[in-house]
Amino acid sequence: MPVFRYPELAAAPHAQVPEIDAAQVVAEVFTSGSTGTPLPHPKHWGRLVDNVRAEAARLGVGPGHALVGTVPPQHMYGLESTVLMPLQCGAAFHAGHPFYPADVAAALAELPRPRALVTTPYHLRTLLAAETALPAADLLLSATAPLSAATAAEAETRFGAPLFEIYGCTETGQLASRRPARDAAWQTLGAVCLRQDGDSAWAEGGHVERPTRLGDVVELADEDGRRFLLHGRHADLVNIAGKRTSLAYLNHQLHAIPGVRDGVFVLPADEAGANPEGVRRLSALVVAPDLTPAALMQALRARIDPLFLPRPLVFVEALPRNTTGKLAAAAAQALIAHGVSA
Repeated sequence: MPVFRYPELAAAPHAQVPEIDAAQVVAEVFTSGSTGTPLPHPKHWGRLVDNVRAEAARLGVGPGHALVGTVPPQHMYGLESTVLMPLQCGAAFHAGHPFYPADVAAALAELPRPRALVTTPYHLRTLLAAETALPAADLLLSATAPLSAATAAEAETRFGAPLFEIYGCTETGQLASRRPARDAAWQTLGAVCLRQDGDSAWAEGGHVERPTRLGDVVELADEDGRRFLLHGRHADLVNIAGKRTSLAYLNHQLHAIPGVRDGVFVLPADEAGANPEGVRRLSALVVAPDLTPAALMQALRARIDPLFLPRPLVFVEALPRNTTGKLAAAAAQALIAHGVSA
């Protein structure tokens, strides 16, 4: 028998759930602006319902579960996983908006079990780095950027719960999930599948409103387009003097250096970023108060090809990430320009 913390609510008459036309536009969600100007995308009720029911089925979330999220509900991932999924599968969700590690831990500890934390890589790394006791959980969910297997495994150990990632974009909504501590491949949700067309991958089927070209480099792992690997964004691929890498790989190497609290590699905004030989140089922003520029550059030199070493390397007190942990391209370029001119 369920135990109600607020008996007056349990005794209240049940309200009639409204029926909403599946074709009704219920939200207009904007892209994050991390790669340019935010653009709106209308979302229809029926497709959103199919979307989050597929997510709940994959994760095993249902009546009795309670969720707390560090991601805002106006973000596509937050709307899907902290609002619509609980509403559609009978789970409960925490009404607060915890941000700092102690607040997140306290909010999670308030919930009855089984309980889940819906978060982002940025918030998760901050939680793991903080000297805060972490309550046991039954499910961890992360999205907005891929997690390394090592970080995922550490989170699973600290919380005593499996960690799943969601992959998707504002244009399509969520498309796939994986458990990164165990498998690098992603599995599409519901009836969604991917197809390859030259260097591009397209998502279609299921709740995807129309075939949509993805901005990521995708390697299909089966003939059905249901399993795949991600290799970074097309816009993040870097080619300098014939050598190739991706910003995702470089950022991973930067974050792996002891003493680095946050950081990001930045592509030059235009050809002004080229040296006299016409080779465009990468820049980097880093939060590492206990490291000197020379020590950090030496550590990077041991991890990446010298062609990709950042010039300039700009130390900052903090990166102006938004509530989902993303850094807008304009904000990064402004910090680079300020750091160079200072």
